[in-house]
Amino acid sequence: MSTYIKGQNEILYVWDGVDTYEPVVCLTSSGLSETVDEITGRTKCDENGATQKQAGAYSYEIPFEGLYATTEVDKISWAEIRTKLRSLGTFTWKIETTYPDASTDAEYGTAYFSSLEKTGAVDEFMTFSGTLMGSGLIVATDPNV
Repeated sequence: MSTYIKGQNEILYVWDGVDTYEPVVCLTSSGLSETVDEITGRTKCDENGATQKQAGAYSYEIPFEGLYATTEVDKISWAEIRTKLRSLGTFTWKIETTYPDASTDAEYGTAYFSSLEKTGAVDEFMTFSGTLMGSGLIVATDPNV
């Protein structure tokens, strides 16, 4: 029987630019969406008008949501993400999954923050959400080692 992995066992980290990956503070959810574009074509050699299809450009994005919190040591806060977004730069990220047997799996990549939003409704905790847009491929080896 399959063992299900809870969302709290997967953490999104952002490289601090110096020596460590910092988890994004107070996330309530994060994801990873990968896409491959389709290249379609037809030639006079294709029988009965058959269309040829091939994999094209690869892209990915990482959406995330959380509760707005004050800055914590060794964690990246909304304010720090805002600064990174406004710098228009790319950053290394890591997603680490911990399994029930305590083993881990990590994926790494480079991305830029393409969106960031915070919401503050009366009588509710403030929330934030954003998206990292990938640049290049996702890899299994830490590029900062």
